[in-house]
Amino acid sequence: MESISNQLLNQHTYSSLLIVAQDNTKAVVMIVTALAIIVGILGVFAILANFFWLWAQSFTTQAGIGFLDLIWMRFRRVDARTIVRSKIMAVQAGLSDEDVSGEQLEAHYLAGGNVPQVIRALVAARKSRIISLAFDHAAAIDLAGRDVLEAVQTSVYPKVIDCPPKGAARSSLDAVAKDGIQMKVKARVTVRANLEQLIGGATEETIIARVGEGIVSAIGSAADHTVVLENPDMISKAVLARRLDSQTAFEIVSIDIADIDIGENIGARLQADRAEADMRVARARAESRRAAAVAAEQEMIARIEQSRAQLVAAEADVPKAMAEAFNTGKLKIVDYYRLRNVDADTRMRTSIAEGGSAQKPTSSEPSEDIR
Repeated sequence: MESISNQLLNQHTYSSLLIVAQDNTKAVVMIVTALAIIVGILGVFAILANFFWLWAQSFTTQAGIGFLDLIWMRFRRVDARTIVRSKIMAVQAGLSDEDVSGEQLEAHYLAGGNVPQVIRALVAARKSRIISLAFDHAAAIDLAGRDVLEAVQTSVYPKVIDCPPKGAARSSLDAVAKDGIQMKVKARVTVRANLEQLIGGATEETIIARVGEGIVSAIGSAADHTVVLENPDMISKAVLARRLDSQTAFEIVSIDIADIDIGENIGARLQADRAEADMRVARARAESRRAAAVAAEQEMIARIEQSRAQLVAAEADVPKAMAEAFNTGKLKIVDYYRLRNVDADTRMRTSIAEGGSAQKPTSSEPSEDIR
């Protein structure tokens, strides 16, 4: 009986433990479920707290961005605050979904564009009522690296550019008229942004360079500098007629001559330099001719000395010939003295003709008695 009672007691104990284990499992499951629900509620609350105010702003302003759109923006790594505020700005300015949609704003944001700047440019263009600017065009200008808002503002309010610009190496444009007078000019160019040519168009530096070139060319074609001083607008008209704003991001409205001064007489200075150069060339040529004459003189002196040497050599052969003539009997002593007398007489007459005194015959010369 005791064994049977023990078995019944063990079975009852096991059943009790099994019931307690089942109760514990259900409690754990309930706790886990409760925690999951709490976490879910907290997550939903966090999401609601994060996007509720943005959704509320979008809903109250009829921006057209839903709550799910805000959640998907988080997954697409898009700044929902920027998109919502930009869309609200567009709607408040009167731009419809056909003009600017949320998908376009997200695409431009993901492309690396400045969404608020593009919206401000669209709003400024719409408020001006003289500029027709689409979102795609504005986004392309922004992605090209240009300030689209500044471009729109420049289209509405023209911009003034100094030529030459401030801080340049020269403070004025220097040009020379046909009469050789230098003129120093300062100009101001009023330009308006050309939105159609803003992508790929030349910048302000090109405008300044072209205007400077046109001013120099216009002054250079003037016959007299006084004509330019009397009519400075001729420069502006000549420059504007050349269409210098072609293929640029700007449209030239006007070119005004701010200041014009008289510089140096470049023509006179060039003539003086040319005369100085010609004089140097003439001196060089004269020096060359003088050196050639000196060389010719020295050559003639050398030839004279050579002729004298040949004469001396020939005179040295005369005594040899005379000695040979004496030896052969062809020359008599009387003939020799006669020859000497003729030579002495010739020298005396030469001396008298030159104005000198007659040279007296030496003791070796024969007298008249011998002749």
